[in-house]
Amino acid sequence: MTGFGFNISGFGAFPSRGVGPWDASGGTVTTSGAYTIHSFTSSGTFTVNSAPADAVVDYLIIAGAAGGGGGGGGGGGAGGLLTSIGGTAMSISAASYSIVVGAGGAGGDGDYVGSDGASSSFNSVSTTGGGGGGTMPNGPKDGRTGGSGGGGSKDGGAGGSAVSGQGNTGGTSTGPSSYGAAGGGGAGAVGGSGLSSERGGDGGVGVASSITGSSVYYAGGGGGSTNTSSSDNKNGDGGNGGGGNAAANDLAAQNGTANTGGGGGGGAYSANQLGGNGGSGVVIIRYLT
Repeated sequence: MTGFGFNISGFGAFPSRGVGPWDASGGTVTTSGAYTIHSFTSSGTFTVNSAPADAVVDYLIIAGAAGGGGGGGGGGGAGGLLTSIGGTAMSISAASYSIVVGAGGAGGDGDYVGSDGASSSFNSVSTTGGGGGGTMPNGPKDGRTGGSGGGGSKDGGAGGSAVSGQGNTGGTSTGPSSYGAAGGGGAGAVGGSGLSSERGGDGGVGVASSITGSSVYYAGGGGGSTNTSSSDNKNGDGGNGGGGNAAANDLAAQNGTANTGGGGGGGAYSANQLGGNGGSGVVIIRYLT
């Protein structure tokens, strides 16, 4: 899939019902206009002691991203992303709700693909961790399936598939020889292809959300690596939304940014460098007060 057919950058159409006294806790609590926002950067509990009749909340749930593949590896896929903004708000009542924030996966080496990210969840809505980037020379070249798929390694690795509605596929190295690795998929676009110039593919862009009151990009894919030096500017860039840049011979792969679900950058082949780690996920809840 190429991109989502909805726009989550604004506040969206929130039902004008159920406004009244709230008593809720959990996460970091902020306000923006008429909204109260609970942001969970680690697992915890959203406790609703009391809520208005017909109460609803909006949510943004992002899984942990994958690590990039090592040694000529593809970028890690972004964590799966689901949101109610632009769709149907979630009905809520007085209760305690478990919040799970998925960890990012570890970067791979020349023998192992990047590790997949872990799922995030809130009240029966769950997202899938990003798929690890493919690796070289001894591990599987193909990126792994995930919320967004991992990028294929240099010299012909295929991109991993994505979970429908949560992200996009990883890019493919157009191989078979001396082709750069591909970028991991992002929530907003597929990962970029690795090219014959040995240019690594860029990570897929994430998507912007203003659920906290400010527009922030989340769930960008990690960049695919090259085996040339960083001065050639051929290492793939991470996608906007926390994706890490890939390595070159004299430049280490970047980790995905914490609490964005951004994928880790791929490791360089000649130096057999490790891929970057994936960024952890986040769960954000808001309601009218």
